[in-house]
Amino acid sequence: MNSKQLAHNVRLDVLEMIHNSHASHIASAYSVTDILAVLYADILKYDTKNPKWDERDRLVLSKGHAGSALYATLANVGFYSREELKTYDLDGSNFSGHISHKNVAGVEFSTGSLGHGVCVATGMALAAKLDNKPYHVYAIVGDGECNEGSFWETVMFANQYNLSNFTIIIDRNRMQAMGDVAKVMDTGNLGEKIKTFGFNVLSINGNSHEELFDAFQTKFDNDKPICIVANTIKGKGVSFMENQLLWHYRDPQGEFYESAKKELEAEEYEK
Repeated sequence: MNSKQLAHNVRLDVLEMIHNSHASHIASAYSVTDILAVLYADILKYDTKNPKWDERDRLVLSKGHAGSALYATLANVGFYSREELKTYDLDGSNFSGHISHKNVAGVEFSTGSLGHGVCVATGMALAAKLDNKPYHVYAIVGDGECNEGSFWETVMFANQYNLSNFTIIIDRNRMQAMGDVAKVMDTGNLGEKIKTFGFNVLSINGNSHEELFDAFQTKFDNDKPICIVANTIKGKGVSFMENQLLWHYRDPQGEFYESAKKELEAEEYEK
């Protein structure tokens, strides 16, 4: 399955998951979907039959509120059946609203408290360096996380210990829970700021599979960590959800569900 078909499937699955459970964060899931699709279709080393394979690459979804997108991605690449997604965020389900690794194959770490997951991912990268392991560690963070002091501690730490096996991906949709980032806590030019901390930094269209693929394949001639500022659209894929804060919280029901499903099913992608 190529990355574009994977993203197409994930968006449809997420719609069903959040519709069925009356959960939140569909727009947050949609902005990160293309990033996850390229990673799992083309970049990450993993084994669905052996999820704890020692040499697998590690991915931590630090913006854990978008967990529905990661659950759906893992199902579509074969860690478990898509049928299991029907229990998402319902009583007794392993698939909690914020991402959880408990009894869920392929999830590295439970997250939700912003700024937490990226710190743990940095520790994973340091462990790989100390143990001379070949795997790479990726952490996906959101705009709101970049307000957290722990995020900037992570950036300093990764540079200090030359974690060239570590990539931070910022899902830069320019919105967070309480509104536009520029109005809540303006982080300005994140790429330039992080570059001053010693990172290799790339700024790309985070909804372009081609730009994502090229960014992940870029080789640097130093031993510094990497940051990809992926400029995305919150709610990407459903026109009435795009750049609308309401869909950080609202679940699609009635005419909204029907309209979203129709629009997603009509999407054209390269098979």
